[in-house]
Amino acid sequence: MPDCNDCVLIPRVEALEEANKQHSKTHQGMYDRLRALETENAVQNAHWKNVDSKLDELTAMVRDLTGKAGRRWDKAIETILVAVVTGVVCFLLGRVGL
Repeated sequence: MPDCNDCVLIPRVEALEEANKQHSKTHQGMYDRLRALETENAVQNAHWKNVDSKLDELTAMVRDLTGKAGRRWDKAIETILVAVVTGVVCFLLGRVGL
């Protein structure tokens, strides 16, 4: 039987085992980083949902405010037109003598 202490493959096997240990550490580090990124991504998604919700609320408020302003403007124009038409009618009636 050959002596295993003199085997030429032992250093290569030991080098491969050491490389495998190093790869395992590297892989573990990558998995840790991926988990951290996934956690951060989940937090960012929650923040974006919150921002989106606030944006929806603000959009509704702007619509409401612009609707009120538009109605006020329409009412103001209507009042002005009624006043002008009333003035013209009164002026014409006054000219006719009524």
